[in-house]
Amino acid sequence: MRHTLRAEGGFPAALTAVADVEGWLSDDQARRLWDRAATVPPGGRIVEIGSFRGRSAIVLARAAGPAVEVVAIDPHAGNDRGPQEIRGSAEQGEGDHRAFVDNLERAGVAERVRHVRRPSQDALDEVAGAVDLLYVDGAHRLGPAADDIGRWGARVCAGGTMLVHDSFSSVGVTLALLGRMLLAREFAYRGRVRSLAEYARLERPASAGARARNALRQLAELPWFARNVAIKLALVARLRRLALALGHRPGDEWPY
Repeated sequence: MRHTLRAEGGFPAALTAVADVEGWLSDDQARRLWDRAATVPPGGRIVEIGSFRGRSAIVLARAAGPAVEVVAIDPHAGNDRGPQEIRGSAEQGEGDHRAFVDNLERAGVAERVRHVRRPSQDALDEVAGAVDLLYVDGAHRLGPAADDIGRWGARVCAGGTMLVHDSFSSVGVTLALLGRMLLAREFAYRGRVRSLAEYARLERPASAGARARNALRQLAELPWFARNVAIKLALVARLRRLALALGHRPGDEWPY
């Protein structure tokens, strides 16, 4: 079937398609995913780690060209479902899986997305070859996040892009980024949309000076990270007025 979703309403139509899909991807972050997915060349590959109920997968699939493979990796095991939901149940995971499948069907992208229902580090052999666009939004604990950024990031091709959600917001993800990316030779930091950080895979290893400048750009995000941690502590303590005073956006359940 010819893929015409990009032409049918473009990004505004994609936002409409995910309006009722649960998730923590903001509209401006969805725009960044759309823009990067739309540039993946024919024969290229997009990999998403952490799909939850399909919000980001729908945006990626609607933006990608007809000859681009879109792979969504999520075990839907009930764990790492969202903020403060590290531990869950198999029943919750099954509910997430059913919602994921139903949401992709309603958005018209079920045939465009290959779902690998395995933990990300068990799914490395399920994806052959390089990755043009990698979107990381899996487990946010330090160990799993560092593995996703390190092992899957190594699969990103030269000129490709890695996007990491909850960067400079989640403690685990931020520590993983500082450990893996602060002095990386292969990637350059390109900024963020809220907590969605973008890294470009370089054509050749960065020089010492370029690595130092890249590290400084990332370290400059630490005050924003400290603010986010303070907001989360205020929300957990039910001090919403304090959270708002710290810059939390009204209507948001959690800073992302």
